[in-house]
Amino acid sequence: DTSAYGVDVKYRTGFWDGKPVKTRLLELVQSLGEMAAPYGAWVRLHYVYPYPSVDEIIPLMAQGLVLPYLDVPFQHSHPDVLKRMKRPASGEKNLDRIQRWREACPELVIRSTFIAGFPGETEEEFQHLLDFMREAQIDRAGCFAYSDVNGAEANSLPGMLPLEEREARRARFMAVAEEVSVAKLQRRVGATMQVLVDHAPAMGRKGGVGRSYADAPEIDGTVQLLPPEKISKQMKVGEFTRARIVGVQGHDLVAQPI
Repeated sequence: DTSAYGVDVKYRTGFWDGKPVKTRLLELVQSLGEMAAPYGAWVRLHYVYPYPSVDEIIPLMAQGLVLPYLDVPFQHSHPDVLKRMKRPASGEKNLDRIQRWREACPELVIRSTFIAGFPGETEEEFQHLLDFMREAQIDRAGCFAYSDVNGAEANSLPGMLPLEEREARRARFMAVAEEVSVAKLQRRVGATMQVLVDHAPAMGRKGGVGRSYADAPEIDGTVQLLPPEKISKQMKVGEFTRARIVGVQGHDLVAQPI
């Protein structure tokens, strides 16, 4: 839980680069951004919960200190389901927070994970989750059907759903998540983005594969790079290239290096 950074040591003051730095999320992000800036490196935050401390770092994302990308495991949207999960916040509060985040940083990309078929989940509560996905416009989402793992306290909750229903709800959720994600990708067509090159045979003269700031490695989509229009253009693995988005291919973007 990156958003809880420093809680265990009561936000004590440490030192970095000869300067006192409080052990807290805001100061951590500021220092990481300063450390990465001279190298043009990307700093990406994962696994944060929608706590007030996260609100403070959104302006730093807007300034470019760290990537405007958050991995927030919301798990569900309905207040009653979240209560049974013993999770903080409610769907309504999360929607308000997401709206404020995007107002402060329009380029923000949000990835999340959810659970379908949690014990006691009604059809109405599940529909609430689907409506949340459409309204929150989560850029990237994964979903798990509830699994009754040995020893899990939730196994004793009333209303355990049949496995077939849990899997069916997971599939319904993923259909909505894909609909939202693909629509958001389509809006990027025509834009120019910075792409980090991950694979580039023949120095990229035949194209390659990379990632934008919106794509965390191994879990999100990729940017399929076409052969450069200029023969002299080279792409090296680990370096950045500018590319114009020309299409969408499933969960991936297709781009022309420029």
